[in-house]
Amino acid sequence: MLPAVTLVMPVFNEEKVLPALFARLAALFDTNPGTAWHAVLVNDGSRDASADLIRAQAARDPRFELLELSRNFGFQAALAAGLAHARGDAIVTMDADLQDPPELIVELVQAWQGGADVVRATRRSRQERGLRRVGMNLFHAFFDRISDFPIEPNSGTFGLLSRAAVDALNQLPERHRFFPGLRAWVGFRTAEVFYDRHDRAGGVPQQTFRRLVHYAFDGVFSFSYLPLRLLTYTGLVVAGCGFALGLYFVIKRLLGIESAQTGFTTLVTLVLFLGGIQLVGIGVLGEYLARVYDEVKQRPLYLVRRPPAR
Repeated sequence: MLPAVTLVMPVFNEEKVLPALFARLAALFDTNPGTAWHAVLVNDGSRDASADLIRAQAARDPRFELLELSRNFGFQAALAAGLAHARGDAIVTMDADLQDPPELIVELVQAWQGGADVVRATRRSRQERGLRRVGMNLFHAFFDRISDFPIEPNSGTFGLLSRAAVDALNQLPERHRFFPGLRAWVGFRTAEVFYDRHDRAGGVPQQTFRRLVHYAFDGVFSFSYLPLRLLTYTGLVVAGCGFALGLYFVIKRLLGIESAQTGFTTLVTLVLFLGGIQLVGIGVLGEYLARVYDEVKQRPLYLVRRPPAR
């Protein structure tokens, strides 16, 4: 039997990109007949004609399949839904905006056939500019230094997972998902394929700056305890300074050289400084507590509006 490879792609308001995506994927499938190809496109509550376009493509070409969620649950939830429904010996995960070239999938499959269970597509370069590019570079540099678990930089959703790796990933029930971190956490033999990331084939990015910030927070708070440790270290430093300052004034009093100055500015500065540290600490604790609260509610990560026809 031919090796079966399934592509999983979350889709949200990508009607301008989908025709080009269908054409390039169909060409990839046709020019590589030694593999049984299948593509699962997860409609994550799109408000445009994306679902209709995918449904029409699935009717024309049985290698394409629509998985429709009941509403917009977010990219990570849609990706998890696609992985849970994907069949095949290997699963390729990628965005639907064509910034990741589908033609590279052949190299990912070759690395998998060479024995790798996890194949990362690592970016040599990327086309984003402006604040978005600066923010991504800063996040990767920052995250690489604070993560408690080694995660390779410059790799995102694009990559390949063997059936064993996907089964392991599907066992992770957490809601705040940072896919590159989870992919690294499951382990398995890993290979790497380098590529240059392209511009979008059409439309505007659907991952807003706010969503990217939230995604960055998920990565930091899911794979690092450093914010909590920093609170402890800061508390120890402030307590040490306060003890030393108190001891200084006690000694001055005992030696009879107390100047008894008003000290209003110093008092206000110390109160505001300590109050600021306490508020930051409460905020960090709140971030972790909110994630614990989301987990204990045990709500499903996504709901399927219409299962794929098989």
